[in-house]
Amino acid sequence: MKYTDRVYGEFKITEPVILELVKSYPLQRLKGVDLGGYNPHWVKPATDTGKYDHSRFAHSVGVYLLLREYNAPIEEQIAGLIHDVSHSAFSHCIDYVLDTGSEKEHNHQDNVFERFTEKTEIPQMLKQHGFNPKYILDDSHFPLKENNLPDLCADRIDYSLRTAVIFDELDDESKKYLLDNLTAENNKWVFRDFESAKRYAELFLKINIIYYAGLPSAIMFRTVGDCLRYALQKGYISEDNLYTTDKLVIEKIEEFLDKDERLKLLFNRMNNKVRIINNPNDYDASVFCKSRVVDPLFKHLFKHGKEKKRVSEVNSDWAKILKQESKPKQYFLKFDK
Repeated sequence: MKYTDRVYGEFKITEPVILELVKSYPLQRLKGVDLGGYNPHWVKPATDTGKYDHSRFAHSVGVYLLLREYNAPIEEQIAGLIHDVSHSAFSHCIDYVLDTGSEKEHNHQDNVFERFTEKTEIPQMLKQHGFNPKYILDDSHFPLKENNLPDLCADRIDYSLRTAVIFDELDDESKKYLLDNLTAENNKWVFRDFESAKRYAELFLKINIIYYAGLPSAIMFRTVGDCLRYALQKGYISEDNLYTTDKLVIEKIEEFLDKDERLKLLFNRMNNKVRIINNPNDYDASVFCKSRVVDPLFKHLFKHGKEKKRVSEVNSDWAKILKQESKPKQYFLKFDK
């Protein structure tokens, strides 16, 4: 199968287990789930899907391709491919709807991943190809694929580069520079030098400030979360509906807009039809956003050879940024009536 990725280019995929997983319903459903949450709150519309493709599917395949390119074991490549199958519609907006998630941590998907995946056809597919599902569903085996902040991992690298490329925060030359200077050594992602590590860290910080933890995202999380929670309480949608696609959930909600003024108000808020500002002194709702910042390892040259260091170890300014930006961001939203 030929596959063209927005970040990494063209690839030929031949591994039978990967081909079967890519075609499976759990992976195909992710084509209808936006990586960021809900399109109206992002700076570009999802009209040009070839350029824009900001779906959980594109990201999942991207994580697989990244791990493949850096020679991770096939088990880790599989884990990367399937790591997001438990995401609901609207991605991390679910953390503002159900009690199984946290506004500050955005961890609903991680909390339900193993239980959710075991109920799909994925474990049987893995068994048929000679793989142990329990092993692959356990992230502790795959440090290149998953690692805690501020460390790098394939998941974090892909979603940051993907967002940066799609929203024109990273040109082709700069993307190539970062990928060419990235290495995988002893189950750790390491940049070849301080300059490339710092450039990636600064890019990640910019993406976090603008997209992941900025005011537009705070508005998105609060308004989408409020609308979905209300729709659930009224029985307009079910939790099962949340594990379909963004489009299908919206269509379900739209059936009731003319019958429920409260629902219509909440729907208008999440679709940017109501002016919303951040005002700590006069607000209707508060909201937290998970804030992400990385501290990459790089190869540090000294008189006796090379050793691995973090950006913060040689740059005191980055150490301060790391401390400041690792904390969740809180916003205070005032809605126009």
